[in-house]
Amino acid sequence: MTVRVHIWSDYVCPFCLITDELLARATAARTDVEIEHHPHELRPHPARTLRPEDPYLPGVWTTAVYPMARRLGVPMTLPTVSPQPRTELAFRGFQYASDRGVGAVYHRRLLTAFFREDLDIGDRDVLVRLARDVGLEPTGFASALDDPSYARRHREALAESARRGITVVPTVFVGGRRLEGVVTENVLHRALDEAVAA
Repeated sequence: MTVRVHIWSDYVCPFCLITDELLARATAARTDVEIEHHPHELRPHPARTLRPEDPYLPGVWTTAVYPMARRLGVPMTLPTVSPQPRTELAFRGFQYASDRGVGAVYHRRLLTAFFREDLDIGDRDVLVRLARDVGLEPTGFASALDDPSYARRHREALAESARRGITVVPTVFVGGRRLEGVVTENVLHRALDEAVAA
């Protein structure tokens, strides 16, 4: 039996990188798991995005993100990009990458680019460069960012997120079980085993 894991994330959420890493570890030795990524914009237009020079982000990183990341062995740094980028364009690129079988690789590349390399993932040129990193043809990818069909598919994906009541990222569905926020690798293992046994 194949267990389907669905995960809702945003590329500017540090806890999403942590969960992505934990899920990769939990499924590394398994051949019975399929993971599907879904977008959820934390701050869609016209909501204001966060600024790392304001007190909020450094405070959250000092008290929550850095301690958790160190404990779980997931290297990351608070990005200096200010204000933090919107992720709609990056998610349009994700739809294009998914069509070409590299959606998961693109997803991971965007997270590491932002939280380990301090790259502005809202910048079109940066996105094209990252797409090239995962083997996508740059011209086709750049065109897809402006293609209304990919914009529509992203809107449809956000509508699905709303229908499922996603308000927290990461949110992970393992079989029929819903897990919100960062959970331990052991919890993921148990959820996968329970889904197989169901």
